[in-house]
This record gives sequence, structure tokens and C-alpha cells, in this order.
Amino acid sequence: MPDVFVGIGSNVDPVRALWDAVATLEQRYPALRRSSVYRSPAVGVAAADYLNMAVAFATDLGVDALREELAAIEAAAGRRRDDPVVCRLDLDLLLYGSRVDAVRRLPRPGLFELAFVLGPLAEVAPGLAHPLTGVRCRSAWLAAGGAAALKNQGALAALR
Repeated sequence: MPDVFVGIGSNVDPVRALWDAVATLEQRYPALRRSSVYRSPAVGVAAADYLNMAVAFATDLGVDALREELAAIEAAAGRRRDDPVVCRLDLDLLLYGSRVDAVRRLPRPGLFELAFVLGPLAEVAPGLAHPLTGVRCRSAWLAAGGAAALKNQGALAALR
């Protein structure tokens, strides 16, 4: 079973959204590992800040079935894709083992360039190597100025 890495984000009641998503995933994947919560500004639109985190778990589901499961969790949380400003819950498959698949966008494009993705991923799997470049998460995070991470301690306390 491959280890998969999922980015979780929300900008609408985000503490609750992240908590509910993690709880749902932990029911299915009890060995789930999770990062702290990070606050980051919205990218590409004028919207409320996001809270983001990453989780990792092993699964016997294939890529498409896992994406369907993640989409069902998003839908249950009220995710609408027609409003780029409001995001109740985003579950983004970042990595599926070491699989490289351009059609399925694996690894996630921009994986090591976007701080809101890289920071949580580097925390949950610091030694993880990017399947295309071999660069380790923690190294990429430190090179990107990871010491200035936007960790949201209030949300973190609420999620524990």
C-alpha cells in the first residue's frame, strides 16, 4: 500500500472544516499522520486567509478511487467549486507514493514551490523526496525560508 499525502485547506469556518475532515479521514485511516495548521493568504483571488495542513496515510485505494473519496468528503462539507472566493474544504492529493502521472497531476504541480503546501508537507514528512527531483521536503522548506512559517497557534490548539 502506498503512502499518500493530502493537503487540506479551508477559508470558511476553517478550524471546524479541518477538524471535521481530519476526523473523517481518521475513521477510515486510523494511522493517519498530520501536520500543524498554517495560516496563509489566498492565492490568485481576493479572499479570506486559509488554514492549511497536510495528512499522510497508507491506502489500498487506487488514485481515482481515492480522489472520489476525497471529493465525497468535500461535498459532505458543502464544497462548491463555482465560487473561487469561498472554500469550505479543499482536499488535494499531493503525492501517491512515488507515482509520477502527468494526466492525474501527480505529484501535484507546484508541490515544492507553494508555501501553503510545502510547509505542512515538510512537517508531516521531512525526509520525503520529490519523485521527480529527489529534493527532500525539509530541505526545500528551509531553502524557501521555512523559518518564517505562518503557523496559526490558535487553530492548532483547537485541532488537538
